[in-house]
Amino acid sequence: MSERAAPFFCPYCGDEDLRPSEAGHGAWECHGCRRAFQLKFLGLLSSTHGGSSNDQRND
Repeated sequence: MSERAAPFFCPYCGDEDLRPSEAGHGAWECHGCRRAFQLKFLGLLSSTHGGSSNDQRND
């Protein structure tokens, strides 16, 4: 199993003062704007389509 991937900056304020949260797996705390957020890996994109299967268009 690989180590947890760490975000480089807060998605809300852009600050880099982030720390893992005790709220659970993938949870982070920003000490710049005092927000808590959680990151979740959804999966890989299809190499032939370039997006998810939900992105189909009816043109």
